[in-house]
Amino acid sequence: MQKIKLLANDGIDEIGKKMLEAKGFEICTTKVPQEMLIETINKEGYQVLTVRSATKVRKDLIDACPGLKFIGRGGVGMDNIDVEYARSKGITVCNTPAASSISVAELVFAHLFGINRFLFDSNKQMPQHGHDSFESLKKKYAKGVELKGKTIGIIGAGRIGQAVAKIALGIGMKVMFNSPFSEKIELILDIEGIVEKPKVTLPCLSFDEVLSKSDFITLHVPGGKLIGAEEIAKMKKGVCLINTSRGGVIDEKALIEGLNSGHIAHAALDVFENEPKPDLNLLKHPEISLTPHIGAATVEAQERIGVELSELIINHFSKN
Repeated sequence: MQKIKLLANDGIDEIGKKMLEAKGFEICTTKVPQEMLIETINKEGYQVLTVRSATKVRKDLIDACPGLKFIGRGGVGMDNIDVEYARSKGITVCNTPAASSISVAELVFAHLFGINRFLFDSNKQMPQHGHDSFESLKKKYAKGVELKGKTIGIIGAGRIGQAVAKIALGIGMKVMFNSPFSEKIELILDIEGIVEKPKVTLPCLSFDEVLSKSDFITLHVPGGKLIGAEEIAKMKKGVCLINTSRGGVIDEKALIEGLNSGHIAHAALDVFENEPKPDLNLLKHPEISLTPHIGAATVEAQERIGVELSELIINHFSKN
């Protein structure tokens, strides 16, 4: 196989990089600014471009880079790539949908535990006021709630939504799914040390039913505008919203209004409409737990993504 040049513009795990280099690929991991991407791909003769969520691969780039043969997205969604257009031009487009499911699901619960025991606020207040106001802070954070027995509504029943459900069931939560693609979801619970894994079958309920009956609502969809003022009005008073999917799925203005009115008790956001410069009103809101788009940013997930993506690239070029 002739040497193929690959630009990993949003990086790639070292194991995946070594796999590709062992097969003769020439890898560049230097970040190229979006506005210089077309020029660089053509000048350097890159046939493969891999991205995460930061780099955009739109029609203009696809048209301007005729030497591009393969676009790989390390992660789940491919909304930053004009997938069908690229494929219509004979470019192979692949992603790694399974690699980061556990990491994202665990982040959902990191936020949930932090919110329900006020850790997201306590960790800010204790360094400043813990020495002089210990008793008042103790009183302030004395009304935490347990997750066990509460209902979590999962919008989207793909791999990540199912991973969230398994954790929820494991800590004794009630789980409600909504999915336009399934009537029921069968889960095999991954319990270490048990050979015969237990199975659980859960029905998929209507969108409105999940909104109205859930104590916590977590979103795992590929994009779109899903939650606005009308949907928030259908939710329980005191609901908590979590979004680790895509910015814009929740109308941020409606979210702030819901928080300010008390209809929404808390929110947890890992993604934002205006990344990488989120709205300051969100960042400063006292009832929002925040992370900077790190859902898949674990050592294990990055390794799985790198390996899976490298295997896809190697298999593609070994057949062509």
